[in-house]
Amino acid sequence: MMKRILFFCLILLAAQTFAQNKQNADFVKYINNYKAIAIKQMREYRIPASIILAQGLLESGAGNSELARRSNNHFGIKCGTSWKGKTVKHDDDRRNECFRVYKSVEDSYKDHSVFLQKPRYQSLFKLDPLDYKSWARGLKACGYATSPVYANRLIDIIETYELYMLDEDRHGLTRRPKYEDVKFYIHVIESNNNTMCIRAKEGDTWKSLSKEFSLSQRKLLKYNDAIETVAILPGDIIYLEKKQKKASKVYKKNPWHKVRTGESMYSISQLYGIRLKNLYKLNFRSVDDVVREGDLLKLR
Repeated sequence: MMKRILFFCLILLAAQTFAQNKQNADFVKYINNYKAIAIKQMREYRIPASIILAQGLLESGAGNSELARRSNNHFGIKCGTSWKGKTVKHDDDRRNECFRVYKSVEDSYKDHSVFLQKPRYQSLFKLDPLDYKSWARGLKACGYATSPVYANRLIDIIETYELYMLDEDRHGLTRRPKYEDVKFYIHVIESNNNTMCIRAKEGDTWKSLSKEFSLSQRKLLKYNDAIETVAILPGDIIYLEKKQKKASKVYKKNPWHKVRTGESMYSISQLYGIRLKNLYKLNFRSVDDVVREGDLLKLR
């Protein structure tokens, strides 16, 4: 019996050592320096501290990036039309892009929280504040970053450094629910044309999706230019927020779609994440027009 106990103790010790070896000293230092600020932002804005810190770590390279060191910009937030403060030029997706400059790291954290109050991120605040995985995937789906593995990288950081512990009860602001009360989404949230969406599964209805994502059925139908009697088929793209007025910029050079057999204005609007009325408008068509195989439709 003693040998067996010793064996399991050695396994546990080895697992703990492996986990510690995975941790980066710069990351640990960063977490210790800024976890109090992250918790403060969580209390004020209801954004999980684990997500805030993971984004700060990832976007700033644990505070070692040039943007973080010289401009106190820990979240890679670009200038935008509303920014009135100091700016700096920095290469990112394109050369010499405009980024915000902050007086302090805390100002950067505060602005990040304010930045996530934009309408495009409002769906995040319907998520469980203790469900860091859905928050990570939601951020990617909302278009915070272009990397296809962005959500996975955030989740890996949170789990490696156990940042989810920071999301536990803090002065009663969040409360760990019973396991059976935890809300899990059946569908994976994706993004199409910078719009949150899911792929329908067998048995999905407007009512079931409305309940799953805490969206009124009226809004869900409106976002998808649909009526209640329209059946949802497996594989259909269902949008969880308003679609865009035109197709993604990736179609800028070739903004045309050649209609295939069985397609309609509605199915094409869903495919590209374009509001149906705008698709008609872009092509100078009325709602009575029927598209035919071989027709060319302008997407933007």
